[in-house]
Amino acid sequence: MIAEKYSKELAHIARQQSAQTSFVACSREMKTILATIHSISEVDSTVLISGESGTGKEVIVNQVHRSSNRRDKPIIKVNCGAIPPALFESELFGYEDGAFTGARRKGKPGFFELAHMGTLFLDEVGELPLEMQVKLLRVLQEGEVTRIGGTKTLHVDVRIIAATNRDLWQQVQEGKFRQDLYYRLNVINIEVPPLRERRDDVIPLAVHFIEKYNQKYSKHKELSMELGKILRSLDWLGNIRELENLIENMVVLVQRDVLYPEDLPPRYRQSGAEVSACQVTVHGIMPLKEAIQQVESQLLCHAQEKYTTTREIAKVLGVDQSTVSRKMGTLLHR
Repeated sequence: MIAEKYSKELAHIARQQSAQTSFVACSREMKTILATIHSISEVDSTVLISGESGTGKEVIVNQVHRSSNRRDKPIIKVNCGAIPPALFESELFGYEDGAFTGARRKGKPGFFELAHMGTLFLDEVGELPLEMQVKLLRVLQEGEVTRIGGTKTLHVDVRIIAATNRDLWQQVQEGKFRQDLYYRLNVINIEVPPLRERRDDVIPLAVHFIEKYNQKYSKHKELSMELGKILRSLDWLGNIRELENLIENMVVLVQRDVLYPEDLPPRYRQSGAEVSACQVTVHGIMPLKEAIQQVESQLLCHAQEKYTTTREIAKVLGVDQSTVSRKMGTLLHR
């Protein structure tokens, strides 16, 4: 009953968050980002979103667009790292009929034209070659584009949002990214922390993804309290993308409806066991003084296996060296 109530309560939180913001934000860090999005909702300032791969940058881009005055206009998404340099200019600015061999008849509008009055999202902007950075900067400064092979200048009203998993300032220092373009893009910066630094989002996100894949695959899975604790403690080097892939795997493969730690794939079970080994668990009831003595004894034994001096042990346990010496003496004579 407790596990069922726990799962339903988490599901309610995830649904509420999703309905209000279109993405789950329970941690202090993500609530701060939501506040920033609200603050810029009435302006057209350029936004640079940075963070590790898989942290949910595109979800934030969508929220910025939906919260803006341009929400009813198109949002055009461009992966700067996926377009060959030879084609980038024609894709970004468009071209006229006969501009080059293979060009479409009547030409083709570029991404800036398609995003007119809306939002242009430049994903992986750190991947742009220097020669393309110059041309992008000109458009951002002047608000005008000219199709390849054309002579007519077109005014474009576009809100720019860029994203990267690179350190753009470091690239500026290395001469790989133009400093003037960096400042043009970095008007409002939103730094998305990795999932391991906002653990309060892990369980709500897990429940959100369980509901998503329950609906997609007609399942009825629920998250157990025990599994939730382990998920919250993992490092998630792949961030939200890794968590979502894991949840989809479990929803599809696990036969029972409640998901437990033993349902995790082997490498996660090993990590979870290491985490569990570091937790204090009490079975049954005993006098409090005796319980404290047992925990102290276990901690001292584990510390002795890893460290050679009482100074090191005192430092890792957060106590004075004299305290460690006294308790170890007591332990030896017990």
